[in-house]
Amino acid sequence: MNSFAPDQIRKASSEDASVCAQIKNDWIDETDWMPRVHPADDVERHYSEYVFERREVFVFGDPPKGYLALDTEDGFVTSLFVSARDQGIGKALLDRAKQVLNELQLWTFQANTGAIRFYHREGFVEIDRTDGDNEECLPDVLMKWVAA
Repeated sequence: MNSFAPDQIRKASSEDASVCAQIKNDWIDETDWMPRVHPADDVERHYSEYVFERREVFVFGDPPKGYLALDTEDGFVTSLFVSARDQGIGKALLDRAKQVLNELQLWTFQANTGAIRFYHREGFVEIDRTDGDNEECLPDVLMKWVAA
C-alpha cells in the first residue's frame, strides 16, 4: 500500500466536477452488474449543479485520480470513486473524511464485494441491508464507522 503526502488530497473546486463525474461514469461503464440509470452528461450535470454545490468534496491528485463526497450534516460518504484501484487512493481519501467527522456512514452495493472488504478493513461495520431500495434497484449495504 502506498503512503501519500497530505498535499495530494485537497478540497475540490468546481473545476474538478467534470473529471470526478468522468471517474464515476467510467466506473459505471466498466462494471458489468451496474446499470446505467442516467446518461453520462446527466451525471456530469448532477455533479456540477448538486454534488459540488452541496457536499464537501476532496480530490486526490491534480488532475484528480479519485474523489470523496461527504455530507457533513448527516455524516454520509455519498461518493468514493478512484480511477486507479489498489494504490491506496481510496484509503487516503477515506482517512481524510475520518479527520472531518467522528462517525461516517455509507451505502454500497452488495455486488461490490471489493468495496465491502475495503470498508471492513477500514473499520466499518454493516448495520443494514436492502433488497434494492435505490434508483438502481440493486441490493445494498449500509455501513458505519465510529472513531475509537
